[in-house]
Amino acid sequence: MGLSFALEVDAPSDLAYDEQRADALVTVTARSTADAAPGAPGAEILIMDRSLSMSGHKLDEAKRAMCAAIDTLRDGTRLGIVAGHHRAEVIFPATGGLARVDAVTREDAKLRVAGQFAEGGTAIGEWLTCARQLFAAADAPGTVRHAVLYTDGKDEHETPEQLGDVLTACADRFVCDARGLGDDWHYSELLRITEALHGTAEAVVTISDLTEDFTRLMRHAQRIVVPRVYLGLRLNDRFELAFVRQTRPVEAELTMRQSHDGETHVPLGSWPPETRQYLVSLRFDPDALTVDEELRAARVTLHTERADGSRGPCSETAAMVVRRRSTPGFGIPRSANLTRVENERELGMAMRACADAHLRGDLDRADRELRLATGLAQDLRDTVRLRLLRAVATTGPDGRVRVRRDVSRAEIQKIGVDSTKTVAPLVDAVRLPPGDAWSPPRACPRCGTVSVSASAKFCEECGHRLGDGALGGEPVDAS
Repeated sequence: MGLSFALEVDAPSDLAYDEQRADALVTVTARSTADAAPGAPGAEILIMDRSLSMSGHKLDEAKRAMCAAIDTLRDGTRLGIVAGHHRAEVIFPATGGLARVDAVTREDAKLRVAGQFAEGGTAIGEWLTCARQLFAAADAPGTVRHAVLYTDGKDEHETPEQLGDVLTACADRFVCDARGLGDDWHYSELLRITEALHGTAEAVVTISDLTEDFTRLMRHAQRIVVPRVYLGLRLNDRFELAFVRQTRPVEAELTMRQSHDGETHVPLGSWPPETRQYLVSLRFDPDALTVDEELRAARVTLHTERADGSRGPCSETAAMVVRRRSTPGFGIPRSANLTRVENERELGMAMRACADAHLRGDLDRADRELRLATGLAQDLRDTVRLRLLRAVATTGPDGRVRVRRDVSRAEIQKIGVDSTKTVAPLVDAVRLPPGDAWSPPRACPRCGTVSVSASAKFCEECGHRLGDGALGGEPVDAS
């Protein structure tokens, strides 16, 4: 398989007498095995927006980025290219389906990209449907299926309900990253797509940065080893699943449920070597639980897709154990880790509220939400999001922080997109012995990616050596 998976369940066992919800943080770590070979060539679909608003410089830069992505693909990768406006057209290969990348097909693909011109509107659901149909030709078990799209506009030629139906059809079929160019798109549409399809969303404020971004994306996609992973939950019959939410490195609601051999399976997307964290919440009737008795609420196991298409466990099973306390009115404090996750979610909500208020012209509300978000980021020591917030902030006539009045729409869109990004603290401040100082995260000096591991020697994104310190690289500027 190339990866070994480990999971850890952090769940406070004690529940208040009248509590009706039990939460657990599930941390999943995937590591390369000793005999892991380079990832097998998978299937890649590049989706280019060629709507009329892309005319001129934007389309030229987008073509340059697409060609750079094609050059980055490993020989043997099965490639398809979709050009979209209010319809979707497969422009490579000309014969349909997917073509294996080699020197000849690579040049052919770049020529077809270069020949595109701008026309029509935007219908992202049509583009994704076309990608799903192309991937159907590469649906053999074990094949990594990855797509990337960019757009510079809103999804104006279909309804939100139509896009929702498409995302439901595409879920667990392939992973898709999405990029917003310039300032005339809407961040919530991109987040909706990447949440459903387990991808990442980015705001590309400077169009010329798209080439570097696409190159990095292709390199990251080639690190994916396992195409499908599932969180398996076997619940005690006195509990029911309320929700599962990814909390790191990106917050996302995981709404898809599958029943498999008596378990509930939640798709977790494709995996390279990395760590992710999930919040699992269960509902129950407190009167159904005997007081002061330990009870296994759920068994948690990871599953992967096997070579024959079946699923099998790929981790040890961990138990979520709870105990209802007998004293009415006696509150049980939340664990420090669960409290932090809740505060991080509140920070993201404040950032999105700030972006939404500014986009509709409510500057007073945007200012209030910016101040709230900044305070939360400071309390959490979230230097990455704090730096982003400070980049759009200034001091108003009353001496309080407010959104800069000359801020661009693209910068505000970035606040919305990046609101879901979380970084695991390198040191759990709760576990520090008295007198120990908190150390800020360090970023890779080449690409700026913040490492999530205190023992990392190489950047997880670009492979750059981080140095001999705990993380090497440069400290992230919180100002």
